[in-house]
Amino acid sequence: MNTPPPIIAVLAGGTSAEREVSLGSGRACALALAQSFPTRLFELAVETLPEGIDSQQHVVFSTLHGTFGEDGGMQRLLDGAGVHYAGCGMAASALTMDKAQTKAAVARRGVGVVQGIAFASARPPAAAEIIAALGERLVVKPNNEGSSVGLALVSGQAELTAKLAAITHGTWLVEKRIVGRELSVGVLDGRALGVVEIRPRSGVYDFASKYTKGLTEYFAPAPLDAVTTRAVQAAAEMAFAACDCRDYGRADFILAPEKNGGETLYFLELNTLPGMKETSLLPMSARCAGLDFPALVRAMVASAVQRFRAGTSAVT
Repeated sequence: MNTPPPIIAVLAGGTSAEREVSLGSGRACALALAQSFPTRLFELAVETLPEGIDSQQHVVFSTLHGTFGEDGGMQRLLDGAGVHYAGCGMAASALTMDKAQTKAAVARRGVGVVQGIAFASARPPAAAEIIAALGERLVVKPNNEGSSVGLALVSGQAELTAKLAAITHGTWLVEKRIVGRELSVGVLDGRALGVVEIRPRSGVYDFASKYTKGLTEYFAPAPLDAVTTRAVQAAAEMAFAACDCRDYGRADFILAPEKNGGETLYFLELNTLPGMKETSLLPMSARCAGLDFPALVRAMVASAVQRFRAGTSAVT
């Protein structure tokens, strides 16, 4: 007797600054998953499990970007309810939402990271202290937001002082600004997919450049030689493993030219629930490896379906 397939419960929306992005991801993924599984889309507006989720029937595929959805909050609720879900568990989700801690974990594996300083809004370091450590050209961004929410470029002590004074809550990260080629790599079951190069016309890959049509060019695959491509993919796999990630994710890097003619790769961050429209970076990376959008989302949920069918604990 064949066991009926689980119902894939796609979660979208949420309460973060990335709600609208999440709604687009969720609707696209629900349509694609419905080609292979019975599927139901849940659009959330509060930080609770949606009514109707059943651990005996459902496998969750979350597209909740940002706080609560991506920082371990939803994962904790799913674990508590014994519900199987695709993607990273609670601990890895919480880690990767903290950019500073993620960089520290990845650096311990020998992957280069951008030098930076993390601080709480109530206790910002002095601008002069930051500039002495990192130089005058800087990137300031929230330590635990995605989609480049709140990202700002500053140059010099006056601009940095004004930016620090405007920060009123949360934890933040100020980094040395590295100018180079922006690269993104999808990771599926621990293996890197294709490398995508991102070229924002403004020179800054901020929220507007990500979500306004025509402001950014994408090259998939990135025009890199084979040795460099494999080095970027290897770094993505190491970052994924360093953070104890599961099933899938997306790693972002900058490849910067050096004065001696060489190049240095810098890890930026790891996104465990990346944007998932057909035109998003992870689907672009997957197409380089021969996976169209329906095949990608089917592969992303496959391990969770196997865990569900095997009857193993939902907490791993």
